[in-house]
Amino acid sequence: MKKIRMIVVALILLSVVFSAYAGGEKERVWKVGHVRPEGTSTDVDVKAFVENVQKASNGKIKINVYPASQLGNYTVVQERISVGDVEMQLAPFGTNVTKALGITSAPYLVSTWDEVKKMFARDGKLVTAVDKMAQKENLKILALYPKYFGGIALSKEPKEPKNPFVSKGLKIRVPGIKSFEKTAEALGFMATPIAFSEAFTAMQTGIVDGLIGSGAEGYWSSFRDLTKYYLPVNSHFEMWFLYMNLSLYNKLSAEEKKILNEAAVKMEKARFESAPQETEKYEKQLAGIGVKIIPFSDAELKVLADKVKAEVWPQIKGDYGAELFDSLTK
Repeated sequence: MKKIRMIVVALILLSVVFSAYAGGEKERVWKVGHVRPEGTSTDVDVKAFVENVQKASNGKIKINVYPASQLGNYTVVQERISVGDVEMQLAPFGTNVTKALGITSAPYLVSTWDEVKKMFARDGKLVTAVDKMAQKENLKILALYPKYFGGIALSKEPKEPKNPFVSKGLKIRVPGIKSFEKTAEALGFMATPIAFSEAFTAMQTGIVDGLIGSGAEGYWSSFRDLTKYYLPVNSHFEMWFLYMNLSLYNKLSAEEKKILNEAAVKMEKARFESAPQETEKYEKQLAGIGVKIIPFSDAELKVLADKVKAEVWPQIKGDYGAELFDSLTK
């Protein structure tokens, strides 16, 4: 009788195991967040990644997409992923915990798309350093997601926009990162740190006259109704990352990791091909609704870059690690 009871218990346990791992893997249901509205290129790319993962896993890995910061401000979501409350996000890295992660958006670190590809090479010095920083926050980088070169969106016309040595008399929103604040000041603006989630209201109510920290695509997606002037000053390069909870990633099977990595690399390669054309597309769309685009020649951009490099770089490189920053900017 005892032997029969043991056999029955064993059969029950086996049935539980097989029901949970039917098809070879446990069914997983995750959340992925991003900051752009539904229907934007970022949203489309995230959904394509999700579809590829679900298809390759035969539906065993299900990922629900939460656009437009529905899970919270991207810095908050980053912390939620770190502790395992949310699984994934596509966004820039926040610097609340690790200030040095801001090195990816250091002003005028790169100036051309060819430089972007070299600076952000997967096995390069910068990405290797960023990956180590992310791991300390229990984050696993799956893919790089290049966005754009940054510009300034304004509701009022600036004084001598191409002359950084002249005060523009305008107050602009900056992210709560010293590099953006000092860059805005070096370009002749008054800087006001405001969270991204509050930036629209701040500009709408006149608390600020504009924004720095995004590019044509970002301003089109979230601020086109308020923008009257756009200055493509190439102030920084916006690199986003698709990342997930590192502890969760480490617990996945080899097959699950392979599925995620292949889908992520596919998204990354496609994005590096499409991103350069996207900036021009969104500048044209802004112009099409009456926004005045103030163009800058290479020589004019160099004047801006040289001033920022001379004034801002010495103030910020300590936040990133002076040795790393110097090695990248030689």
